[in-house]
Amino acid sequence: MSRAYTEAREACLAVVDFETTGSVPGYPVEPWQVGVVRVRGGRVCADEAFESLVRVGDRPFNPRAPGRHARLRRELSEAPPPGELWPVLAEWVGGVPLVAHHAGTERSVLARLAPLHRLGPWVDTLTLVRRAYPALASKALEDVCGALGLSARVCAACPGREAHDALFDAFACAVLLEHLLALPGWERVTVEALAGR
Repeated sequence: MSRAYTEAREACLAVVDFETTGSVPGYPVEPWQVGVVRVRGGRVCADEAFESLVRVGDRPFNPRAPGRHARLRRELSEAPPPGELWPVLAEWVGGVPLVAHHAGTERSVLARLAPLHRLGPWVDTLTLVRRAYPALASKALEDVCGALGLSARVCAACPGREAHDALFDAFACAVLLEHLLALPGWERVTVEALAGR
């Protein structure tokens, strides 16, 4: 029996980013913010985006954890806890291929939020950048977007935000994916190939 493959330019994908507390002795790494952006037909859907803060309680953050969590502690104390957020988030990440830059964090956070759900396949844009642009000095998402001339578009999609904001980074990853899917030779690439399957 032959297996059907989905061309990435025809698929609906969910680009996910979590900001986390970072590692602190005696505490698990927890998400405090999530952003999701859809990519359909190889194009970023700016009007199909979701973001939320996530309640983490009074726990400490790693002092080197990036983002604006220190300015949002009151809002974080009133945000939905992970268990209440999951049913809403599931509508965005369930049943579609998932995309993230250096996807290990997003993958592990979702595995803890929904341990009984099979999510993915996962497409890691860091892996794709290493294939498409091996000479780039830095493969960090912000640096890649800058080097490829994508930063202005990301900033326009998220005015007033910056890197290490979950929605901003989800848009950055989505814009990067759109750029990659438009490269010569990538026209017929499948989701399975992007996911390394």
